[in-house]
Amino acid sequence: MRSRSSCLLLSLTLVLGVAAGAAAEPGDPLVADLDRLLGEPRLTSAAVGLVVRDADTGDLLYDRSGRTRFQPASTAKLLTAAAALEGLGPDHRWDTDLAATGPVRGSVLLGDLYLRGTGDPTALAGDYDALAARLAASGVRVVRGALVADDTWFDQVPLGTGWAWDDETYSYNAQTSALTFAPDTDYEPGSVVVRVSPGAEGGPARVRVEPPVEVEVRNTAVTAAGGGVRVQRAHGTNVVHVDGSIAPGAGDHVARVAVDGPTALVAGLFRRSLEAHGVVVTGGTEFRATPASARVLARHRSMPLRELLVPFLKLSNNLHAEALVKTLGRRWHGEGSWSAGLRAVASLLSGLGVDVTASRLVDGSGLSRMDAVSPEVLVALLGAARAEPWFADWYGALPVAGRPDRLEGGTLRNRMAGTAAAGNVRAKTGTLTGVSALAGYVTTADGRRLVFSLVSNNYVSAAPKDLEDAVAVRLASDRAGQGQPQARVAGADAGAVVELECSWTRSC
Repeated sequence: MRSRSSCLLLSLTLVLGVAAGAAAEPGDPLVADLDRLLGEPRLTSAAVGLVVRDADTGDLLYDRSGRTRFQPASTAKLLTAAAALEGLGPDHRWDTDLAATGPVRGSVLLGDLYLRGTGDPTALAGDYDALAARLAASGVRVVRGALVADDTWFDQVPLGTGWAWDDETYSYNAQTSALTFAPDTDYEPGSVVVRVSPGAEGGPARVRVEPPVEVEVRNTAVTAAGGGVRVQRAHGTNVVHVDGSIAPGAGDHVARVAVDGPTALVAGLFRRSLEAHGVVVTGGTEFRATPASARVLARHRSMPLRELLVPFLKLSNNLHAEALVKTLGRRWHGEGSWSAGLRAVASLLSGLGVDVTASRLVDGSGLSRMDAVSPEVLVALLGAARAEPWFADWYGALPVAGRPDRLEGGTLRNRMAGTAAAGNVRAKTGTLTGVSALAGYVTTADGRRLVFSLVSNNYVSAAPKDLEDAVAVRLASDRAGQGQPQARVAGADAGAVVELECSWTRSC
């Protein structure tokens, strides 16, 4: 591996457009094959960019619209992850504290009890219950004051700029908060699992919300054949409507629903945990900052960032990205906002030698239609990351083509199996309606290590996932100076309608 200084110089050279090596000749078999793949009629009138470079030398092997800005979709998470690793460090953890200013007299805490979050996107109901248990174990049985939920570590803007209003109730579009919860170990914060089960035939379906937060369910679903179940939250409320039908004996219908105002739901969940452990809070629930003089009574620490990277990148978790951006803003500029966080992202990436001044980022996840990044910027980042001490954590968290385990293959688990790319390509996917992207690493058949970024915008056909796979397989099977036969890639359906990351819809 080269020194960091040489990698920084190479990255700056690539982004400024002075190639470290000349592009391959037009007659090169690899260029011809990639041209043929990208000449697919489905991409006529669409915008397509592809950059391929030798990761060790920086030589440009292929460039189509490499400096053109595209909507990157979830490949933007590569930028956020690198900035977070650089700016927070792989060992960063988020603390959730129980604190107080008043004294404890016997079993009574005199004064308010503060529950303070710093943005942990992995906090589970069980973690809050453990905090309540620790307070009870300390001997406290009565809190003569209010329960104060403190989410002021981040600002009060819950949704990103340019996020679609009609996605608001879906878990991949949930609200960002410094005090939030995830329903399970997929760690999608700010959402609940709504589980619909059949009841007695002809009677109402059974509905369960996990975790059991204060969400109102209005259930008109019945146990009967046909129809199907619909689960939807009413805008601006935590009223969840369940209707339709579920067949007798059928398996559960599971929906993931983003909640409105996760901080308040955490407070309610925690209050019930306190009661379950024999601790009574005599006052109401309030929402404000914890005084600087407060002492910590109990603390929950999240997993370290290096572990968070796995569900973040493998499963393309949007809310992890936004928590990272706001955490960077708080760390570097004293303000847990998107604007402060994105300033930190730009500065940290610049320090890695990646020039993002010609890009536009308004969030950390790529969910916004206003994001604009070129393939060349992503390739420069992929190259620069190889020189960093955190590279092994970054590389290990990327989805792996054709690996069936969900937390290994991630969004590539069902793609490129049985090809030269399987177990070889490690790359971040990106998918929105009319946007598809793949960016990452591949080793060729003759041992060269490549970095690549392929993005398509504005197509009106099915998502060109099969073409992305064919490009990745062609790179994986490349031997310099030799052409390769073009074959259909297993596991990619050219007719499939794909408008979201497969992990968001639980289809991978």
